[in-house]
Amino acid sequence: MKATIIPLMAAITLAACNTAAKKQEKMNVTPPVAEKIRHEFPAIHGDVRVDEYYWLKDRDNPKVIAYLQAENKYTDTMLSPVKEFREKLYEELKGRIKEKDESVPYFLNGYVYYTRYEEGKEYPLYCRKKGNESAPEEVMLNVNDMAKGYAYYNVVGLNVSPDNKMVAYGVDTVSRRKYTIHIKNLETGELLPDAIANTTGGSTWANDNKTLFYTRKNDSTLRSESISKHLLGADPKTDKIVFFEKDDTYSTWVYKSKSRKYIIIGSGSTLSSEYRYLDADQPDGAFKIFHPREKDLLYDIDHRGDKFYVVTNYNAKNFRLMETPLDKTGKDNWKEVVPHRADVLLEGIELFDNYMVLSERKNGLSQLRIINSLSGQEHYLDFGEPAYVAYVSTNPEMDSKQLRYGYTSLTTPNSTFDYNMDTKEKELKKQQEVLGGYDPKNYVTERLFATAKDGTKVPISLVYKKGFEKNGKQPLLLYGYGSYGNSIEPFFSSNRVSLLDRGFAYAIAHIRGGQEMGRQWYEDGKMFKKKNTFTDFIDCGEYLIQQKYTSREHLYAMGGSAGGLLMGAVINMRPDLWKGVIAAVPFVDVVTTMLDESIPLTTGEYDEWGNPNNKDSYEYMKSYSPYDNVEKKAYPNMLVTTGLHDSQVQYFEPAKWVAKLREMKTDSNLLLLETNMDAGHGGASGRFKALKDVALQYAFLFYLEGISK
Repeated sequence: MKATIIPLMAAITLAACNTAAKKQEKMNVTPPVAEKIRHEFPAIHGDVRVDEYYWLKDRDNPKVIAYLQAENKYTDTMLSPVKEFREKLYEELKGRIKEKDESVPYFLNGYVYYTRYEEGKEYPLYCRKKGNESAPEEVMLNVNDMAKGYAYYNVVGLNVSPDNKMVAYGVDTVSRRKYTIHIKNLETGELLPDAIANTTGGSTWANDNKTLFYTRKNDSTLRSESISKHLLGADPKTDKIVFFEKDDTYSTWVYKSKSRKYIIIGSGSTLSSEYRYLDADQPDGAFKIFHPREKDLLYDIDHRGDKFYVVTNYNAKNFRLMETPLDKTGKDNWKEVVPHRADVLLEGIELFDNYMVLSERKNGLSQLRIINSLSGQEHYLDFGEPAYVAYVSTNPEMDSKQLRYGYTSLTTPNSTFDYNMDTKEKELKKQQEVLGGYDPKNYVTERLFATAKDGTKVPISLVYKKGFEKNGKQPLLLYGYGSYGNSIEPFFSSNRVSLLDRGFAYAIAHIRGGQEMGRQWYEDGKMFKKKNTFTDFIDCGEYLIQQKYTSREHLYAMGGSAGGLLMGAVINMRPDLWKGVIAAVPFVDVVTTMLDESIPLTTGEYDEWGNPNNKDSYEYMKSYSPYDNVEKKAYPNMLVTTGLHDSQVQYFEPAKWVAKLREMKTDSNLLLLETNMDAGHGGASGRFKALKDVALQYAFLFYLEGISK
């Protein structure tokens, strides 16, 4: 059955259907129609593309803003039958959050640090206590006070000086991820005049307590392109650039080793990295190159004692661990500590004086491997669930036998543990409290494997409430990403309970392009193998239908950013498979974006998508780019979201895409575009404001399913 604007679902009574139809007649709403203005791109590789919605790129054009506002109004109108339900959903989502809450404290350099929230407040308070948890509280930053008068406010990169007297932090009030670094005197409460604009927000103190290293962004492309050095009290305009990354396919960053002995500058692209290091006691010294960049050579470094430790893909597709002397850091001196394994991906290390903890991934699941550096004995932590995520948490002190780690699953709320690596005893320090009576025993999680068309087994993580019937009549939301080697973890979400309690199953397709099954999994879903990402997702959807978890009439898909590209591709390839699709901040105009080097992130992603200045890359990406492949045919119901100030995927990509879909589609299904006029890629900044976006998404799904309470 084709879905109409008010879907006639079995769950709705005949009377309710008649009421809905009358409401639709009364609305008599026509969707916004974007003006068509021919824009012809210069010919490339003998091909000329025309974009009639290119004019939407000009955010300073009042007609553009008017169009976006008209789309927002249309979305509100079309979902007006569930307006009250949407508001109740927001309150329901908010009601599961413990409003007065705080993080598990951690100890660093003589102080206990933690973050807490006050009842009814959107933003955190960053706090500390001297010596122990019973000492008087010092509020370093109350972001609620700082955010007054701003529609968007985000604080990142808190960084306390070694003498504990100053804190540096970054502030973004626009949502373009261009942060201004501020410095506050924690003894006097005075905010220093040293405001450093156009940074990533993070910073690193030298050991002299007055020199601050930070990363500057290119003003137009937003690429992190240089490391500067700031002296307290100096005019930021006089700050010296200590490293400039000339290659525009690379970005740069700076941090301090866990040992606090070295300032380290990293620089990297998708497939290559390079590091420089400097004695943190000598901030005016010259940085030394650790090992010069090489094509396809990735490595990360940290320091302990008389050695540097290196996680690298040097002759090791799934990475291995090496060590090298402090004065001989070139790869010819690297000595293997943990060898490469074909079935295990080494994702990172955490160093302690007497231990090292390896973050690994096997069969798509995260593992924590504890190695005693003195005895050589080792063991793994056991987690005992079919689908979960475990990760190293905050461990700032080298001299510790306690490993703090986090654990969560599709049914287990976020949990923080302290694990004694000597005694092997673990202590649950905190588990996320979910208000409203949530009981994990009422929910079931499964791990499935769909078979892709080329025979590859693709993992699926799945959760539903007990009583869910596998009869093909239940609604299911399938989520996917599949890019940049990012593994999508089966984590807990209190928001998701609103779906599960209303009969939905929720599934994650761990498709190629991520790194769940090792480095090869990523390589098989990028560049000229990108289409594997899309066909894997389609095959996962078909498998779930075959296994009677759902049907085409009840299958929904969702993805954001590069996952929005996934959504655009799968609705072009298999529009008949989905009842509805949510595409959040979607990257959908691949060719135009990758040809425009002035757009943030473009040049740094040639190794992910290809460089369309090369004919073969151009033709391949054009063959799947969602915007270039919109056709006259029926498409599923769709909700598309974006942010006017998005720095990752510019708002005009989804805006143009929706305009073109509206022109071309032959169905009467819903097509909605919602633009947050105050936010960017990550949505709203407050912990409650962000829930309005979730309520909109869920209301859309429930509307299509005929669920009204």
